[in-house]
Amino acid sequence: MTDIGRSLILVLLCTAGSGAWAQETPAPPPAAAAAAPAAAVPWSSLSPPQQQLLSKFGNQWSTLPPARQQALAHGSERWLGMSSNDRDAAHDRFQRWQALPPDQRHALRSRWQKFQSLPPNQQAAVRQNFRRYQQLPPERRQLLRQQWQSATPEQRRQMVEHARAQRQQRGGGMHAPPPPHR
Repeated sequence: MTDIGRSLILVLLCTAGSGAWAQETPAPPPAAAAAAPAAAVPWSSLSPPQQQLLSKFGNQWSTLPPARQQALAHGSERWLGMSSNDRDAAHDRFQRWQALPPDQRHALRSRWQKFQSLPPNQQAAVRQNFRRYQQLPPERRQLLRQQWQSATPEQRRQMVEHARAQRQQRGGGMHAPPPPHR
């Protein structure tokens, strides 16, 4: 399955689990996150392995926006904490990301931002639902993808509403939307 296919499935599963996905406009950022400006990260505060990893930014580090400095520092910590297999997998994912057309990267970023704007309990429900989806037989996953992709916006809305109604009847568990009624 392609990353785009996985992304579409994640969106499908998220749609079934949250009213926030039914809106076209992303939710505003939390007030606390919007109010707190990012603090600069001094180059000298980075460990020698981080400085080596980020050496191409060394000469311009002080001119980078603080949020970018924090992101690079955090990313370098994560990278250095990975096993070689995890690094290889991350590198492969990055290569695939870079190969995507800009419009697809933009759409994926937008979906990620919407996911991050969900409350923690809804994020956990989406992750749980995605794990359930991954456990389905490949044929069933393919059928669900095809049904979702071929559905009209109205059919998708009905699928989401039907899934919500079923969830409420069962006590709130997250499940993938059923196929459209035709």
